[in-house]
Amino acid sequence: MADADEIPVEQHEDEAPAPGSPGSKARAFPTSPGVYLMKDAQGRVIYVGKAKNLRNRAGSYFLKAALEDPRTADMVPLIADIDHIPVETEVDALLTEARLIKDIQPRFNVELKDGKTFPYLQIRVREEFPRVEFTRSPRRKGVRLYGPFTSAGSLRVAIRALQRVFQFRTCKLPIRSTDQRWRWFRPCILHSIRQCTAPCNLRVSRVDYRRQVKRLILVLEGRKDRLLRRMERDMARASKAMEFEKAARLRDDIRALSSLGRRGEVERDIQPEVFPIDPRKGLRGLRKILAMDKMPRVVEGIDIAHLGGTDTVASLVCFIDGLPFKPGYRRFRIRTVAGVDDYASIREVVGRRFTREERDDREEVFPDILLIDGGKGQLGAAREALDLVGRQPARLISLAKQNEEIFTVGQSNPIVLSRHSEALRLLQAVRDEAHRFARHYHHHLRRKRIEDDGPSA
Repeated sequence: MADADEIPVEQHEDEAPAPGSPGSKARAFPTSPGVYLMKDAQGRVIYVGKAKNLRNRAGSYFLKAALEDPRTADMVPLIADIDHIPVETEVDALLTEARLIKDIQPRFNVELKDGKTFPYLQIRVREEFPRVEFTRSPRRKGVRLYGPFTSAGSLRVAIRALQRVFQFRTCKLPIRSTDQRWRWFRPCILHSIRQCTAPCNLRVSRVDYRRQVKRLILVLEGRKDRLLRRMERDMARASKAMEFEKAARLRDDIRALSSLGRRGEVERDIQPEVFPIDPRKGLRGLRKILAMDKMPRVVEGIDIAHLGGTDTVASLVCFIDGLPFKPGYRRFRIRTVAGVDDYASIREVVGRRFTREERDDREEVFPDILLIDGGKGQLGAAREALDLVGRQPARLISLAKQNEEIFTVGQSNPIVLSRHSEALRLLQAVRDEAHRFARHYHHHLRRKRIEDDGPSA
């Protein structure tokens, strides 16, 4: 789809859309980054797109030009509704768009529906001479991992630019300094052109090589300004000396290195197809660490969402045998709490969740583990609510995001698991899904309130 982010909708001469129509709703979108979702008359999502300016990008679909453009002409007549999800940055918009397309598989999205994932830069730090890799199948252990990156091409160029500066290896050779056979190995051409210090021929010591990699890590973790300034000076000198090929290469390298910031965070922007969770292993781990008599099957997660003290909502998600069970999802609009009070909101939601089971005629799944997003305070609030209604799941726990600590009832010290633990990763999946579901509901209510209030003067 064509990018119209830079074309303000108000500058077009098309007729104003009818009140309540998708075009009218698009004109009320914020001018910040985000993702928009086009829906048909049955409420099915038929297209997902990203934008650095939601109002302008989404509004461009409801102009006459969109009906005449062969790329959008078939889709536009089918749009009966439009929704949006605000995000903080353009990178977040791109990653969110990709995740939604893979999950929903909209009819008119051609790209990103395949199994291809965003790539990572991986440093195998446990190797004696760490290698640097471009990969779409990263390891979980023994590596420094950066990404996911939004552009595979830019990442490849950036790795080549970094290699010219830090001279690290990218080969797959199993180099050992204690194996004297490497002294007779012939280095590749990268050593001849000074892009590798040739650990394959033991021409660099282990200590010196790891010092090279340490400087590379500093650049990847945000300290690249000094390097960029040096490269810009070299480019200016090359241009002045009429070494235009060298100046052009430095220009491209500078652009590639600058693009290293266009990436997500490994722990936050999880790609499930890259790091799949073993549900059975995760549940076995939870049974062990929580000292449960039998294998847990049902895990429910609760999260609270609010913005500036308004439209406080909560979500409840359900996982059965380690997988999301969407019919078990619930959403709550907080009724009894004024302002921002997560503890009181949790007490209300937990109370409503476990008293509604008594009211409903239909049988509900009762959780083996109830997971609260937060620390000791949130856990205590949930416990108070359960004591009040006289109901208790087999285990009540909370997960504090900052250090990923697990708090349990009756224990003062948290449980701290390895970041690679399948049990922790399963709890993180439940917590993150609850957070996503709560934020989606919060945005829905906030947008509805804005629409009901009408445009401000």
